[in-house]
Amino acid sequence: MKIWVKIVALLVGVGVISTAAWTLSVREQPSEITPPSHLPSGPTYAGAGAKSPFVLFYEPENISVEPSVVQYTLPLDLITVPNFDQVNSRIGLSENQANLLSANGFVVIPHGQENDIVDVYDYLKDRNIPIFVTSDTLLHLYHIQFNEILKIIEENEFFDAIKAMSQAMLNDSSNNYDTLVGDLKKAAKRNVAYFAVALKLLDPNASIPDFVQSEVNEELQLIEQHSGFTNSPIFEYREDYSQYVPRGHYTRSETLEKYFKAMMWYGRVAFLLKGGENALISEENARIQTIQASLIASSMEKVNADNVSVNNLWNRVYGVTAFFVGLADDLTPYEYENAILEVFGYTFDPSELIKENNLLNLKATLASMRLPEIYGGTGEIYIQPPITAEKLDEVLEASQGMRFMGQRYVPDSYMFQNLVAPAVGWYTGSDAPFTLVYSQGGPIRGFPRSLDVLAVLGSDRALEILENEGDTAYENYTERLDNLRNQFATFNESDWNRNLYWSWLYSLKALLGGPSEGYPTFMRTNAWLDKELNTALASWAELRHDTILYAKQSYTMGVTSVPSPQPKPVGYVAPVPEFYGRVLALTKMTNKGLTEMGVLDQSSKSRLQHLENILNRLIDISKRELQNIELSEEDYEFIRNFGEQLAPTVEGVESGGKETTVVADVHTDINSGMVLEEGVGYVDLILVAYRVPDGRIIVGAGPVLSHYEFKHSMDERLTDEAWVKLLQTNPPNRASWVESFFAQS
Repeated sequence: MKIWVKIVALLVGVGVISTAAWTLSVREQPSEITPPSHLPSGPTYAGAGAKSPFVLFYEPENISVEPSVVQYTLPLDLITVPNFDQVNSRIGLSENQANLLSANGFVVIPHGQENDIVDVYDYLKDRNIPIFVTSDTLLHLYHIQFNEILKIIEENEFFDAIKAMSQAMLNDSSNNYDTLVGDLKKAAKRNVAYFAVALKLLDPNASIPDFVQSEVNEELQLIEQHSGFTNSPIFEYREDYSQYVPRGHYTRSETLEKYFKAMMWYGRVAFLLKGGENALISEENARIQTIQASLIASSMEKVNADNVSVNNLWNRVYGVTAFFVGLADDLTPYEYENAILEVFGYTFDPSELIKENNLLNLKATLASMRLPEIYGGTGEIYIQPPITAEKLDEVLEASQGMRFMGQRYVPDSYMFQNLVAPAVGWYTGSDAPFTLVYSQGGPIRGFPRSLDVLAVLGSDRALEILENEGDTAYENYTERLDNLRNQFATFNESDWNRNLYWSWLYSLKALLGGPSEGYPTFMRTNAWLDKELNTALASWAELRHDTILYAKQSYTMGVTSVPSPQPKPVGYVAPVPEFYGRVLALTKMTNKGLTEMGVLDQSSKSRLQHLENILNRLIDISKRELQNIELSEEDYEFIRNFGEQLAPTVEGVESGGKETTVVADVHTDINSGMVLEEGVGYVDLILVAYRVPDGRIIVGAGPVLSHYEFKHSMDERLTDEAWVKLLQTNPPNRASWVESFFAQS
């Protein structure tokens, strides 16, 4: 099975791109990593400007349509809508809800405690209410595919791979401990403890050497207590143990819970490069940690687990997860291996490390490599005034080092990092906006907002809301936002489809612009812009939920001091063909890439194919709607039975995998000890007045997602189960700006 990927050279950021079979044969000679002409050449790092071979799995769906829908006048006189009384008798709109429907041509209302979006279509069909097919539905269905496929791969393959890798590296580190002396022996002992922690998280009954039992038990206790920042017994800097609470889909089985904790350990804990008075660790500790990382990097090709090299196991896990989420922005074992090759050549002997000049040369070579672009909380760093963008650079430099299986650079965390303190300076307003935190040093932007992401992606409406609510009143916010907007505006379609995470965001971008002339009346309102923002934010919350283990979370570092008989009402598809095209391309990319990688089971493949078929049909229908062409009876029947059409896309998925009620913490503020939570709640109903080609205005309904953004204690990072309890007992308030289209009663 061939794939245009060579994980060793291509994904890890070693500076060149190569091709090879997915068998991931071990790199032995530099000649194997020369860049072929048909792939992008140059550095392959994890940042915003990184290039990726995964775009080869992406094929755009080119959508072209000239919208010419006949308009109606707002506010809409509901008396003129033939089926309004019938719909209202079944749903029971309040006066406020009816007024919003009249003013905007649509309204969103609560729909009880329904958390299965597919069931809503059957509910509407049973009550003879015309179906309005929503973009929310397709985004939620893709989330189900993404989440379910990743879960299956993790349970069926990656758990065993990580366990085998951990055992093999533990054995190798133990052998090093037995044979090496001095600082090499000390470093080997720490590596034994490091891999023993991961192995015990995966298998509590695993046997580990007595000489590291104490440190390992202390680490395991801290992980189980998950009470926040505490000094690591092994690494001697402060680690945020609150991150080890299994959440996302990882609460759905014991295997996934174990996998989550072990991969969080491998993803977060860093072998730091720099030490000294102003560093997170001492010079001596940095020396030992660099030796640790070098021993690990130099042995991965040689160490086998079940007759498979650790090198290949690592590549397999990293490569597939890179397709889902992206690359690590921290240095990886392969970059350390390359540095070793540069300094010591192909005949490296670990004893060479203890010669001071050699280690200094190695550290200098490593220090010249890329810095992380997101501060992930390593060391619980506090900074002193003045708070400037330069302080952020210093923090990123201080956290440089190797992570064995580092969490991944995601663009939204990068945006957040650049839109909180210290990058944006002090607060300059006079109110108390959502983003404001009173640190020991003064008022700062301690929290980002989800709207920051949409503003960077080009939404002027998102920026307007941020301005109106005081969340831009910081010294350098406008400058930093403009820089980010300009940076992301330069990306072409290939840049946006470098992996599934970025491609998902690219699909959301299609919802952020205001429709031009010729689109339906209800879509040309400011309220519809807000509704689409809400849809995008809810889908983004699902994206962060699904990738919570792999996506590197940003941190704010601490700062111190019916009349006559009418024809039968018919349904309608939200006419956003470009959006459907992007989701279709994303779905095909998922199918093709994971099939090539050999990790897609037949049930998942079948669900993806059904989703592709539905999206193709929706593109065709929505294009004809925009051209004011009467749909066929078959089209109307397809819409009426949309719930049944969706059934194959969720077949075999457990009920928990279909629920909309998910939550993810996406940012941590050290100053307040709080995290930013993004949640999706119960399904809402949208009622929409649309005009059909025969001139009638019809009210239809469909399901839409609800979105919540709120702060919560970092010591109690929410699981999906805890989020449902909160929704049932004391739900947080929704954002005030949704009142333009949402009415609780």
